[in-house]
Amino acid sequence: MKKSSKFSPEVRERAVRLVQEHRGEYPSLWAAIESIAPKIGCVPQTLLEWVKQSEVDAGARPGVSTAEAKRIKDLEREVKELRRANEILKLASAFFAQAELDRRLR
Repeated sequence: MKKSSKFSPEVRERAVRLVQEHRGEYPSLWAAIESIAPKIGCVPQTLLEWVKQSEVDAGARPGVSTAEAKRIKDLEREVKELRRANEILKLASAFFAQAELDRRLR
């Protein structure tokens, strides 16, 4: 099931941009995040995850980008559907093969 998101993509982008713009004003990234997170209305850990994912998407940090994750998820869904279709086709072919054998024996 899809987890509902409390924050729109625009809010996330704005929050990440704020952290990036004000990063130099704080002694650490975490200090900047702790200062900005309450203004956005989220917990600091959530904002940290958004910042990390933004860095991955920009290529500044290793990991799976948002676009790659979506593509992988779509491909996994397609594989699941194809496996289900193949199972149905196998069962149908076995059924019709058995019906053909029964018809020939009569």
